[in-house]
Amino acid sequence: MRKTVWMTAPIALGLCAALAWPSVGQNNAAGRARMNRTGMSATDHKFVMDAARGGMAEVKLGELASRQASSSAVKEFGQRMVTDHSKANDELKQLASSKGITLPSDTDKKHKATYARMQKLHGAAFDSAYVKDMLEDHQKDVADFRKEANKGQDPDIKSWAAKTLPTLEEHLTMVKGIRSERMSKTGNAMKSR
Repeated sequence: MRKTVWMTAPIALGLCAALAWPSVGQNNAAGRARMNRTGMSATDHKFVMDAARGGMAEVKLGELASRQASSSAVKEFGQRMVTDHSKANDELKQLASSKGITLPSDTDKKHKATYARMQKLHGAAFDSAYVKDMLEDHQKDVADFRKEANKGQDPDIKSWAAKTLPTLEEHLTMVKGIRSERMSKTGNAMKSR
């Protein structure tokens, strides 16, 4: 009887290993679930989609600023957004195409709501709202692009984020300067009353 036990032990061990194997496969499947069909991580894919939507929104709002702003600095900043973000959008389209990613053709609900709100404003009211929105947006963009540039998994997406980051940082510096200038003019106007 003892001989039978030893003969079945290898079989039992093999059976345990076989039963354990599917769980390893399931972990790999879970890992693959975090990758999209292009082989890109879900985080990198989300970054690309967000960057595409945000870039389109920057262009549309920049066009609006160049028409509706009262300040020449805000108009110039709006035109700069059109120029720089159009270029970045074109680069992202080419990169996405090479990765088999279909980018969205329009902005999301949040960006559309911002545009609709801004479209109703003109002059100084537009300037204030636009500068506030661009400041918040570029603070977030700089943080997102810096994160992707440092921690992204796809080397091409990571490289594009790193290449685009200095332009976004420059935009942030510019909009902070416009805000400061506007605040000092508003403060001086208030003091003179």
